[in-house]
Amino acid sequence: MRRSLVLTDESARHPFRASLPPHIRSAGSPAPAKPARKRSWMLTRDDLGGFLSAYFGCFVAVSIFIG
Repeated sequence: MRRSLVLTDESARHPFRASLPPHIRSAGSPAPAKPARKRSWMLTRDDLGGFLSAYFGCFVAVSIFIG
């Protein structure tokens, strides 16, 4: 295996990235992520159903454990 001589770069901040040639390091920069859209705080029917099933499930489990 033949390896080319590459000078380290302090901006790479990792030994593996510092060993890569500059043209490879610059090509892999990720695009900035889009900010998530804010959701309104309105509850949906699925949210309410999930909450109620979890609440009553826990209530039944605790009632059986105590009784």
